[in-house]
Amino acid sequence: MSATITVEEAQSRLKEVIAMLAPGEEVVITDNQQPVAKLVAEQPARPPRPAPGAGKGSILYMAPDFDEPMEEFKVYTQ
Repeated sequence: MSATITVEEAQSRLKEVIAMLAPGEEVVITDNQQPVAKLVAEQPARPPRPAPGAGKGSILYMAPDFDEPMEEFKVYTQ
């Protein structure tokens, strides 16, 4: 967005201006046509990692030959 607005406009529409900002975009706030502040949208926080063991019980079926070498790789294991 990188726009410029006056202090008065920022006071009356602050929530709307913040909602319009995409992460990393900025709005310069001016008073008497002089920049006095910069409003910058933060980058979204990364979602938290799942706790260890959170997937326990999620595997419902495992093939009986799961641990057997694959046919394609037998050449490398001989």
